Amino acid sequence: MSRTGVDGERAASAAGSWSSRPDASMFLLTNVMEHALDDGYAEAARSRGEYGSSRMPRSLRGKLFLGGGLLLAALVLTVGAVQVRASAPVAAQERQELIARVGTAQANADQVQQQIDKDRAQLKQLQQQAEAGGTGAGDTSQLQQLQLVTGAGAAYGPGIQVTLDDAVSAGTDGGSNPRTAAGFSDTGRVRDRDVQLVVNALWQAGAEGVAINGQRLTSLSAIRAAGDAILVDNHPLALPYILDAVGGGALADGFRQNVDGGVYLDQLKADYAIRYSISSEDRVDLPAAARSGLQYATPSGRGGATP
Repeated sequence: MSRTGVDGERAASAAGSWSSRPDASMFLLTNVMEHALDDGYAEAARSRGEYGSSRMPRSLRGKLFLGGGLLLAALVLTVGAVQVRASAPVAAQERQELIARVGTAQANADQVQQQIDKDRAQLKQLQQQAEAGGTGAGDTSQLQQLQLVTGAGAAYGPGIQVTLDDAVSAGTDGGSNPRTAAGFSDTGRVRDRDVQLVVNALWQAGAEGVAINGQRLTSLSAIRAAGDAILVDNHPLALPYILDAVGGGALADGFRQNVDGGVYLDQLKADYAIRYSISSEDRVDLPAAARSGLQYATPSGRGGATP
């Protein structure tokens, strides 16, 4: 048989073997996978005696260093595992102690609130007894006026109601609480400084008493922000913000014309789509403010107070 015939038989045999393989159509990829290392690199490594040889140290010193390193790594892992197991009961105990402390503090706060409610009811009863026991009409009127101004007593009368709410676009789905959305910013949101300006405009327009979401404002009240929430005297407010104000018939017009009142709210609506409404009410009820002790004055015993 000629050489050409032998080569033809080999080619036919190779072609037949490749055609029988499932991956015969991917010859190039198969060759890359089966011969990842170039044959020249493999031959050079084989000539140096490194092809297929172990990389483990052969000398006694090298073996000792390797054994010491492995022992040190095992020791570090063991110590870490022991510390984790030892600290787990301590963390659980501290957590239980914190839960107990929170429960105790909550119980104490409930007791204090109950005592405040009792004292408030007793004070109201004493005031009623004093008025029925011969207090003059002038004194009674003065007492009521002081309670209205200081917020010490509940009040009612004609006034207005101002409602503030975030823009619809500021919400997560147009209907849920927009303050649950991430990325809280000024755009479309009512901020604490907005509420401060509106309250000051109510006072300037002639309001005699103001409450926000049922929280009566006094001369010691604070309106501030804590994170994403607006607080009034450390009480968080929920949307919408409803401001009730007791005042004369000119209160509504005075508030609408005030720079920090209706004018400012119109600007917020135009710039940020913040929603608001102003309505005149025949009767607005204001609750009494939470009482706090005098900070800088004490009764003098002569019908007045000394600074």
